[in-house]
Amino acid sequence: MTAIHPIVRSASRARTFAVLVLGLCVSVPFASAQPATPVSQVRQVEIDGIAAVVNAEAITRAELAARIDAIRAQLRARRVELPPIEVLAAQVLERMILDRAQVQRARELGIRVDEGQVDRYFEAMAAERKLDVEAFRRRIEADGVSSSQFREQIRMELLQGRLREREVDARVRISESEIDAFISERERLQSQGPVQLNLSQILVRVAEGASAEEIQRRRARAEEVLALVRRPGADFAALAAAYSDAGDAMTGGSLGWRTTDRLPQLFVDAVKDQGVDGAVLARSPNGFHVLKVVGRRAEQGGPDLSSPVAQTRARHILVRVGGEVGEVQARQRIDQVRDLISAGRLDFAGAAKTYSEDATAARGGDLGWVLPGDTVPDFERALDALQPGQLSQPVRTPFGYHLVEVVERRVAVAPPDRVRALARQSLREQRIDEAWQDWLRQLRDRTYVEIRLDER
Repeated sequence: MTAIHPIVRSASRARTFAVLVLGLCVSVPFASAQPATPVSQVRQVEIDGIAAVVNAEAITRAELAARIDAIRAQLRARRVELPPIEVLAAQVLERMILDRAQVQRARELGIRVDEGQVDRYFEAMAAERKLDVEAFRRRIEADGVSSSQFREQIRMELLQGRLREREVDARVRISESEIDAFISERERLQSQGPVQLNLSQILVRVAEGASAEEIQRRRARAEEVLALVRRPGADFAALAAAYSDAGDAMTGGSLGWRTTDRLPQLFVDAVKDQGVDGAVLARSPNGFHVLKVVGRRAEQGGPDLSSPVAQTRARHILVRVGGEVGEVQARQRIDQVRDLISAGRLDFAGAAKTYSEDATAARGGDLGWVLPGDTVPDFERALDALQPGQLSQPVRTPFGYHLVEVVERRVAVAPPDRVRALARQSLREQRIDEAWQDWLRQLRDRTYVEIRLDER
């Protein structure tokens, strides 16, 4: 079976930009393993004290105060009603605790994100918006986010992505029978005019191993929140900021437009009978979700498995960056390989077999037929800009430096093995999202945390 090449997209930078600018917290759920500690006058506490201890590391009051100030400014900019300061402080501190726990786990695994990687990601985000770096920085700061804060959140986003790849992605397995069922369901939905859902959520978390009494208490809490959401004129974003234990709480709990295959099935099942503005309660391993249907619409995009699609037959040469091969050395190597090809001293296939550090080297760098969305954005942009037979300039991606050549193009229905590969990829993305949320919950539950906000 043809597999989708590992230069696959890991996330949408457009979505990442919105999350970073609006939330300053990256879109990850967080847990309230213990009741929120009341905070009366956050700005009057001693800023050189300790707000919490996470395992053996401290989160200072200065760090907490800075994060609260940033989030309050952005909530005001979005005209979201601010929750009480003690509620906001508890929410923000919990998110910082989970972030710190992830950083600690990444450190244990030897996962690092250096300044060069942050620079490249920042530059790529600017390029996608057709802005230079300075103009992009001004745009961010106009939204109330300092450049240094934004860079730190990029670093956290990259760190979380690598941590997820290490701890979660490899454990997700998709069976052939699941692929068969997915393809059948997609075909059924497409024949009926499939829809996308725009959902918002408020999560009332239940800790792993909670007693029956605690579960019932959290359910009662969720039902109270659901009643508030159903009140005429209720501000869902403000309620999410005040009550949600999810990482999207400070961005209004919005999950955005997603096809049904990109949502947890329990969410889809829970809202299937709900109209726009309907709200319902759903139970998951993470707790109780108050779900609101913000909108429904005909599907736009998504893995259409039956319609003809533009395809590109391509090949590439990869020189990886990492280990003993630094950025400058890798760039020099790929430039030398390009010079050999341009001078006619080696053909592309021969150069790939000799120099490429990718699994495709043995077959001359051949990637087969590549569909839109198969590859990371930098690689896809390079493909789109080439004519058949044209050799690219060196292309930088998270994997290293590539030389890319388009062999031919066509518009056709994907062959059966590619249909199954697309179905497998879509299923994996859905399962990985769910598994990541569960992994985060478990990480928070096993993290030693000592809250010190009530100390003077």
